[in-house]
Order: sequence, then structure tokens, then C-alpha cells
Amino acid sequence: MMSDKGGKITIVNGLRRHILSDISAGFLVFLLALPLSLGIAKASGFPASMGVLTAIIGGVLTLFFRVSELAIKGPAAGLITISAAAVTEFGGEQFGWQTVCAIIVTMAILQISLGFLKLGSLTDFFPHTAVHGMLAAIGIIIIAKQIPVLLGVNPELYAGLGPVELLASIPVFAANLSPHIAFVGMVSLGIMFLVSGIKIGFLKKIPAPMVVLLLAIPLAVLWNFEQTEAKYALVFIGDFWGSLDVNVDFAAFFSFPFWKYVIMFLFVSSLESLLTVKAIDNLDPEKRRSNFNGDLIGQGVGNVFSGLFGGLPMISEVVRSSANIGFGAKTKWSNFFHGMFLLISMLFIIPIIELIPNSALAAMLVYAGFRLASPKEFFHTYQVGKEQIIIFLTTIVITLLEDLLLGVLAGIVIKFMFHFAAGVKFSNLFKAKYQRSNSKEGVVFKVKEAAIFSNLIGFKKQLNALPNDKKVAIDFSETTFIDHSFMTFITQFQAKRSESSYACELVQLNHLEPRSNHPLATRKLRKRD
Repeated sequence: MMSDKGGKITIVNGLRRHILSDISAGFLVFLLALPLSLGIAKASGFPASMGVLTAIIGGVLTLFFRVSELAIKGPAAGLITISAAAVTEFGGEQFGWQTVCAIIVTMAILQISLGFLKLGSLTDFFPHTAVHGMLAAIGIIIIAKQIPVLLGVNPELYAGLGPVELLASIPVFAANLSPHIAFVGMVSLGIMFLVSGIKIGFLKKIPAPMVVLLLAIPLAVLWNFEQTEAKYALVFIGDFWGSLDVNVDFAAFFSFPFWKYVIMFLFVSSLESLLTVKAIDNLDPEKRRSNFNGDLIGQGVGNVFSGLFGGLPMISEVVRSSANIGFGAKTKWSNFFHGMFLLISMLFIIPIIELIPNSALAAMLVYAGFRLASPKEFFHTYQVGKEQIIIFLTTIVITLLEDLLLGVLAGIVIKFMFHFAAGVKFSNLFKAKYQRSNSKEGVVFKVKEAAIFSNLIGFKKQLNALPNDKKVAIDFSETTFIDHSFMTFITQFQAKRSESSYACELVQLNHLEPRSNHPLATRKLRKRD
């Protein structure tokens, strides 16, 4: 079932009401998803066509689960770094790819379990700044890995290099570029930035990747890339339908690296996907609220089949999902139609797809990486507070030097250190302390001592359980410390309540002094004179 302003309607009724708008949105998202899926798969160490397979499964199969209405399921740039590292660690080639597929299937079973155990809210444990630092680090890694592809450099020159080494080698790549390939790549990158910034009428509905393909493919034909350039210049699909088989290898199941990557995939894919679902809910014109646990289950089932047949891990992907809303989607049928159009493309236009220059796909991924690691993310974090930029940068640096899990862990440790320095008690780290009482006006919820990311789940559970037919006052008169994650939540909670007749009032919040002028800044009890 899905919610609508008119009440509860079935999936079939949703199709009947919105079929034209959902087909239209699904087709436009397909135009966006096709090149991105190919590029993400190739950058992840998978056969390019497996990215399309992932998006097909994410679109067609997840329709029958309680997934977010407007989120688009498919491969994500944010998982490139883990996928590529895993394929390399297991020896690359077919064994590396099929071992990672086995990791994805194992991860997916755990993901389904998390959904049935109703643990979708555990994502709230991770501090916002560390999560954004992780995403920014992923963006930097994507850019570093795609620069030599963008320039048409021989893969032998950058094989095995880490992100820091790749960035340091840019002068070497520039000296060894292929002129025609690099031209296509740089022009494609310019188009991505230019077209994506257009906000004029119908032009803003034209997917930038499609504009890139409309230029890049003719250039590849004009310069005869098939004959004049090396094989790595163009996308290779091969016998897609012939390679569609069970593509998993569990030979490394009992090894430490196998389970290390299971945890990394589970953590990053679930977290990024649920954060996307939250964001898309805020953009939904119908103001529907997704079932996070249902979305995890649907995503997990999709990942089982994707991994089983050789695909990548899928998530609710933020760029395609936000575009889906912009294209006028109304229900999750738009995700289904996007998957069906991808399926049709694998039936009829593979020869055309194999004319796409890899440098054009690299340009799309560099742009995706830039969006994750945009300078405005750094500036925004600094505005929230100096301690936040330290957490943010620590997460990025450790991720670049080590891996994602250590990066996020480092960010959490630094955040705890700041909390201890501010006087937060150890006993308050994971326990939400509060008092609830009734008044003539409604319900008074008193927050006691510290309200921080690590006890946010407890506060969120209690606040979300408050009645919707009474006014709510959240009293901070006995609060000593509020961190950025809690401020973000409580601001969103208040905004959500304001949509009804029974608003939420924040009482005595001003007796806590903010660490910056930003409305979501960390707040601490003012010192008495």
C-alpha cells in the first residue's frame, strides 16, 4: 500500500492515476541512469553492463516491497571506492568480481535482517558531520580515480595507486594523455557543470549526461575511436545476455577480508541509502513518510538478486531520486519504468552503447564526486562550528589514508573527545534522560543533561511517540549540552509538527549558548557570572 492525499490506495490504483507522469519521469531518469550505471560499474571493477543490471533489478523488483515512493534504486558512486578496493584485494578479474558478488549477497541477507529487526533507525547513531565527511572523502576518491580515465591515460600507469598517489600523479597523467580522448573528457566535464546549472524552463529537465552522450558518441565516431584508440577508450558490453548467470564465488567466505567488506558494504550502503530516503521524503510534494525498515528489506532483497547475478550493491541514489521528483514522478512506478527502459536498452541498443567513450563516463563521475566534496560542504561545516570542521577533516583524511570505516570511527572518536571536554558525562553518552508530563495546553517533554548523537535514538523514539493531536513543548531548562546532530533532528521535528494544527514549541533553548551563529550549531550551558 502507499499513502496519498486521498487516503490509502493500492499500487494498481497508483498506476492508474499517475501512469503518464510516472512513465515520463521513468524515461527521463533512464536517460540519466544508463550512462551513470555503466560508469559506476566500470569504476568499481565490474563489467560495465552489470551496472545496468543492478539498476534494472533495483527498478523492477523493489516495486513489490515497502520502499520509498520516489527514491530510485540502483548503483551508487558512493560505493565505488569499496567495490574497486574489494575486487582488487581478491585478485581482480573474474574471481575478484565474483567474490565481491558473494560479499554483496551476504551483506544483503544482513540488510534484510536489519529491516525485520526494525533497526533502520540505527543510522541516527552516526554523527552528521562524520557522515558528511565520509561522503566528501568518497567524492575526493572518485575524482582521483577518474582523472586518468578522463584524460585517456593507459591504465598501466595508474594501476594499484591509492587516492593520494593518484592526486599527486596528475602532472604525470597530463603528460601522458591521449589528445582526442582527453578532449572528449574535458568537454563532457564542462557540459556536466554547465547543463546541470541551468534552471530555465524545460531545459532544466534535460539530463546533463544525455547531452554529454549526444556530443561524445558522434565525436568517437568522427575520430574513429574503434580503430585509432586503444580498447580502453570505449565502453565494452559484450554478450550481456550470455553472461547473465549465477556469478558468485564463496571460496573466500571464511576469510577476514571477506567479512571486512561485508561490514563496509552494509554500513555505507544502508547509511547512504537511508539518508537519501530521508532527504527525498522532505522533497516529496505529497509529504509522505517512508518506512525505513521496509525500504531496507526491499533494498536487501534487490541486493540478493543483484549480487547473485553479478551486479553491484544498490541503494536509493540521491541524484537520480531528486531528478525523479523534478521530472514529475508521483509513485514508485517511476522507479519501475526506469528499470524497464534500461531492460529494453539491453535488448536493442547495445551496439550504440559500445560507442560511448569511457572519458565521457569519467566526466560524469568526476561531477558526481565534486557534488559530494563540493567546497560549499566544507564552508557549511565551518559555519556550523570550528569543532565540526575538525571532525569533518579528520574523517576525510583518515578515509583517504586508510579506509571508510576507520575514517568514520576517527570522526566519532574526535566528536566524543569534544563532548567530554564540554563536560558531558560518560553515563549520558548512550542514555537519553528526559521527563514527560501533561499540561492544560498539551504535553511537556523536558530534555535533561546532554542531548547528543549517541543518545539521539532514545530521544527520537520518545519524541516521535508523542501524540499528534496535542501541542508539544520541548523544555531545555535542565539541558546542559546539545550537539549538532540533535539540533538537526529537533529542527526537523519542529518543522514537521508545524505542518499540523498542533505545533511544537522549543522552551528555554536560549539559555544554551551556541558555538557559532549557525542555527544548527552545538549549544552549551552558559557560564554563570
